[in-house]
Amino acid sequence: MSDQLTHFNEQNRARMVDVSEKDITKREAVAQSKVAMKPETLARIREGRIEKGDVLAVAQVAGVMAAKKTWEIIPMCHPLPLTGIDIRFSFQGDDTVEIEATVKTTGKTGVEMEALTAASAAALTIYDMCKAMDKGMVIGPTSLLLKTGGKSGDYRRGEN
Repeated sequence: MSDQLTHFNEQNRARMVDVSEKDITKREAVAQSKVAMKPETLARIREGRIEKGDVLAVAQVAGVMAAKKTWEIIPMCHPLPLTGIDIRFSFQGDDTVEIEATVKTTGKTGVEMEALTAASAAALTIYDMCKAMDKGMVIGPTSLLLKTGGKSGDYRRGEN
């Protein structure tokens, strides 16, 4: 795998990478984020007692929408035909929601940015829906856990 940055042209200016010669392969990426909050906030999320509605349902839709729109907000991302998006939530202790976003495509470029964007948007949505009762929530860390497919091969956090 090369450490060369591909998003710069010969004038050292930003460019969108030309993927027209790359092979079409199955690609998948999994990203994770967390939202730490007061235990009372998490209890209210779990019990469905947040005035704005079902926090995790809204965050799930936000994550899916964000993955689909990544190319519109991250300047050098390609528009991709995503074939699958899944957002899962779990509770870590009494004060943290963990978000895991899985994004799939069959194409010429990977979906790491889509997975990271989905996890981030879901975390931001949780914050937005609960900020009236807990402005001190902390988002992160957000990280790529897994990437498969493509010329650069597979990546699994902690192994590479």
